[in-house]
Amino acid sequence: MTELARIEELSLSGTQRLMGIDLGTRTIGLALSDVERRLATPLETIRRTKFSTDATRLLARAREFDVAAFVIGLPLNMDASEGPRVQSTRAFVRNLGALTPIPFVYWDERLSTAAVTRALIEQDVSRAKRAEVIDRMAAAYILQGALDRLNHVRAQEG
Repeated sequence: MTELARIEELSLSGTQRLMGIDLGTRTIGLALSDVERRLATPLETIRRTKFSTDATRLLARAREFDVAAFVIGLPLNMDASEGPRVQSTRAFVRNLGALTPIPFVYWDERLSTAAVTRALIEQDVSRAKRAEVIDRMAAAYILQGALDRLNHVRAQEG
């Protein structure tokens, strides 16, 4: 497994996509970039059961879409310290990383769910519908932040 500290360290080629992951205790939200790596789109929500089942589903989706790297939300505390959720996320990455050569990049996800919830409320989305889509929308929010950073850096270089 390769774990990168920064999105800028990714070595990307061709039309490979990035996959965003919002890891929750009960669900895993997935999002996918377009082939130009400019736009993040919500993909699906995996209901967590056991690690092997969850990993199989996630990796199957990564193969299906020729994913070059995973961008996984890192749930830092508001003061940027690391709590139990960060430890759980890092353990998930270690375990999943043992099953795939696809690299992982951590992305600060503070306030991502709150921002997505606020946007859905502004769009008058019902509570039931919000619960259904929030995880994959949060994954898209996380991935979009990483894509924006990646494209900003590339624009500065070119």
